[in-house]
Amino acid sequence: MDSQLLQRQSLALTRRGFLGRTACGVGSLALAELLQGRARGADRTSGVLGEPHYPIKAKRVIWLYMAGGMSHLETWDPKPKLGELHGQPMPESITAGQQIAQLQGQRLNCFAPQHPFQRFGESGQEISTIFPLIGEMIADDLCIIRSMHTDAINHDPAHTLMNTGSMITGRPSMGSWLLYGLGSEIENLPGYVVMVSTGKYGQSQPIAARQWHSGFLPSEFQGVQFRGQGDPVMYVNNPKGVTPDRQRDVVEAIEALNSIENEAVNDPEIEARISQYELAFQMQTSVPDLVNFANEPASIRELYGTEGGDGSFASNCLLARRLAERGVKFIQLYHRDWDHHGAIKEHVAGTAAEVDRGVAALVTDLKQRGMLDDTLIVFGSEFGRTPMAQGNGRDHHLAGFSMWLAGGGIKPGVHFGATDELGYHAVENRVHINDLHATMLYLLGIEHTKLTYRFQGRDFRLTDVGGSVVRDILA
Repeated sequence: MDSQLLQRQSLALTRRGFLGRTACGVGSLALAELLQGRARGADRTSGVLGEPHYPIKAKRVIWLYMAGGMSHLETWDPKPKLGELHGQPMPESITAGQQIAQLQGQRLNCFAPQHPFQRFGESGQEISTIFPLIGEMIADDLCIIRSMHTDAINHDPAHTLMNTGSMITGRPSMGSWLLYGLGSEIENLPGYVVMVSTGKYGQSQPIAARQWHSGFLPSEFQGVQFRGQGDPVMYVNNPKGVTPDRQRDVVEAIEALNSIENEAVNDPEIEARISQYELAFQMQTSVPDLVNFANEPASIRELYGTEGGDGSFASNCLLARRLAERGVKFIQLYHRDWDHHGAIKEHVAGTAAEVDRGVAALVTDLKQRGMLDDTLIVFGSEFGRTPMAQGNGRDHHLAGFSMWLAGGGIKPGVHFGATDELGYHAVENRVHINDLHATMLYLLGIEHTKLTYRFQGRDFRLTDVGGSVVRDILA
């Protein structure tokens, strides 16, 4: 009896093992083929699309990301009526049933704009006086969108939505989608670079590296963070005694081992690893020249107000221009100090001063070099700030806020859309984050509904199931 039972168990284990191994083997082969099929042609240089869907207006993007929630009411959206009602209760017809962050259940009183606005340039753009250089130098280049709205009331999901088109973490960032679609022509620098700066005003907003991650796309398309001081990339210089030839030997040996493994398992991530080792080796030559600011004319260093390499936002702007010149396709500069729940009058002015010169210099510099026409500049936050007071500050606000774009096929010297007279709701020509992404992709030559990646049984895209190109802001 015992021997018969053992025999049946042995047969069962054999059968189970066979089915398990066969299923895993077939499944693994199918999965590998699927992944390889989706990623085929989507290496760093070519991109999966091969050819763009539309004529390219913008060859690159520089996204000036003001993390923390910049108040539109002290920057880009003048609201004199809000000033007239300062201290009075917000009309319930505006706030009833609305999603509010930290002011839930509290008295909601109007809070006047804390800084005046002024008309700048031939276009007469109304811009807050806390941005004197932006106003004086580049007002006529800007397209200010005053009707942005988002779905997220708190910082992290709002960052995720702004970067990936969804509040669900794990989706690819826009820069990753762009590289996946069109590739990167540059071989000795990443196609997608991120830099982060911090000042001394407001609350320094934490920024997670997943905001520039490739999600379910192959990892070679993720952003690479550069540091603002010292070597932009850690370990870019060889240790003492290691020559470039010896380093090349190491890279080639690792590549050979990875290639052997890839032949066995056919994993796109191994191919990505091979590609990234080679890129890292190439960067050992290109990065030192990239951060050699001594070859910048004194007039340019004076324009930006920095000698470069000091970790400031202005220094990062100068480095962004140098990256753009070298062919980097997607550059994102975060400045983390726009979270102004209190003391907004002082802090918004202080934070604005930290970025004003760098922004104005970057746009001016690109324009002087003939690069603004094919460089798309994006400036803005993950959401805005409430027209209601939070002490002497403002709370998070998703129903209406402002961003601006410049260059790269954008109509200059105009504003688009509007919030209501108190700056609460976007009411005219409303623009959602998905619409912003669709418009950016269009300028980069991509039809947003056609750049997809199959994952977990469905086709995903940057704009999820929404998004329309905002054609009225196109030049």
